[in-house]
Amino acid sequence: MAAKKRKNEDGAEVPEEGTPTPAAADEHGDEHSDQAARDDDAPLAEDGATTDAEELDELFAVEDADVEVSESGNSLDADIDHILSEAGAKEIEEYRDRAARAEAELANFRTRVERDRAANREAVVAEVIRSLLPAIDDLDRAASHGDLEGSPLELVAQKMRSSFERYGLRRVGEIGEPFDPALHEALVQLPSAKATSNTVADVIEVGYALGEKLVRPAKVAVSVPEN
Repeated sequence: MAAKKRKNEDGAEVPEEGTPTPAAADEHGDEHSDQAARDDDAPLAEDGATTDAEELDELFAVEDADVEVSESGNSLDADIDHILSEAGAKEIEEYRDRAARAEAELANFRTRVERDRAANREAVVAEVIRSLLPAIDDLDRAASHGDLEGSPLELVAQKMRSSFERYGLRRVGEIGEPFDPALHEALVQLPSAKATSNTVADVIEVGYALGEKLVRPAKVAVSVPEN
């Protein structure tokens, strides 16, 4: 824009008051340019600073989140390990209890089998001996009459008795012993003034027992107190 001028007293043209000179205009233009540059730089600096701060905040937030996730993961792993450890200990204890019960049951089974086996063995031996008792009775009666002395049957009778004794066979029924209905079979009762209790007065037929098992009761005459 052209500056307005007026003539002074000497006829020279001078700028009117209030009209900016070119130098002043240039100075003002430079000031405006500097101010504009500063204004342009300021927002950029603020925007750049804001952007950097936001990025740092986001970065720290991500790192904090990673740390929290890591700590949470470690805590979860520890909880899982603890649960598995407790579960494993319980299972081990249960298996130990089961093993102990199984071992006890096996021991009881073995004991029961051995007891049943021994009982079956005694039953078989008792049955065999019972079938041979009539022959033994005949040999005993012959021996009581002296018919076995010096005869071959004497040696046979001795071998049979020793064999039966080896299996645990024992005689039941002796004169003078208390009467026991579990071992004796009373064929005759003999009242006696001297008797204070039921007593075996005579053995008519000897009884036999194999261990605790009665093979045959003794047939006896019993002396009983007089009424």
